[in-house]
Amino acid sequence: MTADHPPAFEPISAIELQSIKDSKIVAVSLYSSRAEVTRLYKFEVKTGQNQVNIAGLPNVLETESLRVEGRGAATIHDVTVSMAKGEHVATSSPKLVELLNKREKTASALARCEKALAALEQYLGSLAVQHLEVSKLDDMLGSYEATGARLDAKKAELTDALRAIDADVSAERAEIEVPHENDKLRIKAAIGVFAETAGSVEIALIYAVPYATWTAFYDIRVDMDTKDNAVTLIYKAAVQQNTGESWDDVPLQLETSTPTFGLGVPKLSPWNLSIQPTAYPTKAMRPQSMLMGRAAMPAPMARRRMSVFAASEAQEPEPEMAYLGAAVTSKGNVSATFRVPGLVTIPCDDEAHNFTIVELSLKTAMSWVTVPRLDAKTHLNARITNASEYTLLHGTASVYVDGSFISRSVVPAVSPQESFDCPLGLDPSIRITYHPVSKKLTQSGFYTKSANYVFAQRITVHNTKNVAVERLKVVDHIPASQNAQIEVKLVSPALTVPPDGGAGGSATTKGAAPRPQVVNVAKDVVAQWDGADEPDCEVEALGAERKVNWICAVQPQAKINLVLEWEVTVSPASAQVVGL
Repeated sequence: MTADHPPAFEPISAIELQSIKDSKIVAVSLYSSRAEVTRLYKFEVKTGQNQVNIAGLPNVLETESLRVEGRGAATIHDVTVSMAKGEHVATSSPKLVELLNKREKTASALARCEKALAALEQYLGSLAVQHLEVSKLDDMLGSYEATGARLDAKKAELTDALRAIDADVSAERAEIEVPHENDKLRIKAAIGVFAETAGSVEIALIYAVPYATWTAFYDIRVDMDTKDNAVTLIYKAAVQQNTGESWDDVPLQLETSTPTFGLGVPKLSPWNLSIQPTAYPTKAMRPQSMLMGRAAMPAPMARRRMSVFAASEAQEPEPEMAYLGAAVTSKGNVSATFRVPGLVTIPCDDEAHNFTIVELSLKTAMSWVTVPRLDAKTHLNARITNASEYTLLHGTASVYVDGSFISRSVVPAVSPQESFDCPLGLDPSIRITYHPVSKKLTQSGFYTKSANYVFAQRITVHNTKNVAVERLKVVDHIPASQNAQIEVKLVSPALTVPPDGGAGGSATTKGAAPRPQVVNVAKDVVAQWDGADEPDCEVEALGAERKVNWICAVQPQAKINLVLEWEVTVSPASAQVVGL
């Protein structure tokens, strides 16, 4: 080649692709308010520069999130995104024009046939006896019959032909008609691809779209006849999206993390105290007093620092294509990733579509609680331990006990190995009888008489089950004195009630934390101040509200009796006690 004959530039090969038709969604990562979609395109390139134009991407696509990854002997040069505007949408085609012309001709022929039949009938009705010879009557009727039959057959043939043409017209119009959702798919992406050799290339478009979300919900099934792992928790996800494109047969990955941008650790401003001057401040004083209430960081600097955070957050490292086949992982307290089994289809209809994530058999400790002074019913509760690797998100739960729907509950956010309480409704097989309280009054003292009231409350627990109840909590209370003239003493169970309202604890070694007081009442029955068995109880505060509970184990078909006895001393005896 010489300077007079420079080498010719190779023409740029243009490749036109329609996103829906020429690609497949190979991954969807769904967050609480957005989704990340990965589409895979396969096409042939020529040696040199290729311009790949992809049309039909969602209008809501977040352009700053678009990434392109490639496979093959090619290099991606540049990517531009634009909105298709003012494009002519085809409403006709040569085939449709031909069908409409054919329909018009057939409809005209049918109209002429119908007019001929009407004229034949009119002609026959206009004939009179004086106008027709009897010898010609037979010929005339035969001619009428033949003509009428021929016209009827032609009318039926034209009617069928018109019906068939109408069906072809409808089919052709459906073929060329732009689907409704295409109004939401008007984003274009232009990608420059340089290929060293001609051949097949794959590129993946990864982009984020809003209007997609998922929420967790649960079915909790309890088998009362099973002691170990009595609870089966079915972890489900409700997925909905209105992104403009349908997700057909896609692998779906559910993410529990929520991306945040520009979120930094807050900083405390100086907290200063001053004396309000009695006189109106002078002009010289005014700037200093105004500065005292200002924030430590000026607003422009705060905005600049936030923009730096936003920029650093936006520059996320691009994931490798290998993540498309990632397995289900759970990342403890921070975030979790769930892979919905198999392939799923989620149309663009903004309706909830439910999927099962996993079915878990969890460790459970059953307990029963009753407060018979207020209600003699027994409440059943399950203390469930999340022994799985899955992080449970906050969500509603439908509770089933022995196959029967009991109630709706709420599952809090629970990390692996963490426990939570699940109310299971009432258990009518545990019957509580709250007997009338007995009361005895005596007086003591020589100069100043004191009134001594002794109260006894009996509670009967009857277990009608065929299995033992291991942990039944019965809660009751005694009155608290609000006056120095009134002294309240708990007689049975023998729990200590200090005058200052705190409960007495068991003796402890020096430096050891005090232990809550526990009294053995009978076999498999202990008494304690309410709250003593809670993991976060404060021993010093136990007994302040004078609430007592018994922890009982009741054998099948057995009854136990609990007695709460207390003494109230009033001095002088003539004092009127309110609330006794």
